[in-house]
Amino acid sequence: MHDVIIIGAGPAGLQAALTLGRMRRTTALIDSGRYRNEHVRHMHNVLAADGTPPAEFRATARRQLAAYPTVTVHDDTVETVRAADAGYEAVFADGSTLRARIVLLATGMLDKLPPVPGLDGLWGRRAFNCPFCDGHEFVGRRVGLLGADARIEHLAQLLSPIAAELVVFDDGGLDTGIRSRLLDANVTVHSEPVTAVSETDDGVRVDAGAAVDVAALFLTPRTTRQRAPFAAQLGLRMLPNGAIEIDDVGRTSHAGVFAAGDIAQSATAGGMPSVISAAASGQRAASFITMQLTAGDGQ
Repeated sequence: MHDVIIIGAGPAGLQAALTLGRMRRTTALIDSGRYRNEHVRHMHNVLAADGTPPAEFRATARRQLAAYPTVTVHDDTVETVRAADAGYEAVFADGSTLRARIVLLATGMLDKLPPVPGLDGLWGRRAFNCPFCDGHEFVGRRVGLLGADARIEHLAQLLSPIAAELVVFDDGGLDTGIRSRLLDANVTVHSEPVTAVSETDDGVRVDAGAAVDVAALFLTPRTTRQRAPFAAQLGLRMLPNGAIEIDDVGRTSHAGVFAAGDIAQSATAGGMPSVISAAASGQRAASFITMQLTAGDGQ
C-alpha cells in the first residue's frame, strides 16, 4: 500500500508529488494525459516559466520527479475511487487497482464554452478567460469581450489599461446600466447575435450582424464542472460553484481525502485559477498530508 495516491498530474498534482517525494513518502501519481490548459500554447504569469509551453513545463516536472525513488508515475486513467481497508483504492479501466492510506484529487476542472460556432477551435489560442494569464500579449490592440452578465464590466475594467480598444459582444442581453457605463468608458457594444467566430492571420473575426476583427476574445460568462467523477463517487461536500469544499490545508469532508488545484476551494475564500495557485495548493496539501502520516506513524 502506498502512502498517497495523487490523481491528476497538472501543476497541483506534480507539485504535491515533488513535496511528498522529498519527504520520502511512497506516492503514486496518476497522469491521464488530460489537462485544463492542454489547448494553451504558452503559460504566462508564472515566475521563471513565463511563456513556457504547458507540455514543456509538465515534461520538466516529470524529469525532476524521476530523482525521487518513492514517487512512481502511472500514465493511465482512473475510473473509480473508493474506500478500501484503512485507506482508498483507485480502480483502472482494466480492473487493476492501487491502494493508499490517503488520496489527493487534483484532476482539474473542465470549461464549458458558449455555443458559438468556431469558438472551441480558438480556445487557448485566441479565446481566453483570464486577463492576468493572457491579456498582456495583446497590448495596444483591439480586444473583444464575449458575454452579457455583470462580470463583463469587471473584465472590461481589467483589460482597459492593456487594450487600445475594447469591443463587447453581448447578444443584446446586457443590463442597461452596465451598457451605459461601458459606453461612457468608450467601450464599443455590439448587440447583434454572434453567429460564428473564426481565426484570421492576426486575430479573430466575429460575425455579429457584420464582421468585426479583434486581436483576441475574452469570455464571460463561462461555466466549469469537475473533469472527473471522483467527488461524486466519494460523496464529498461541494460548493455551489461546483468546486469541492476544502479547508485551509486541502482536507475535504471525508477523512483521508484531500483536493488541490482549481477543483477545490474553501468555503470562506474564493479561488483564482492559475498555475501558481494550483501548485501552491498542491504543496500545501502535500505538506499537511506528510504531517498527518507522520503523526499516524508515531514519529
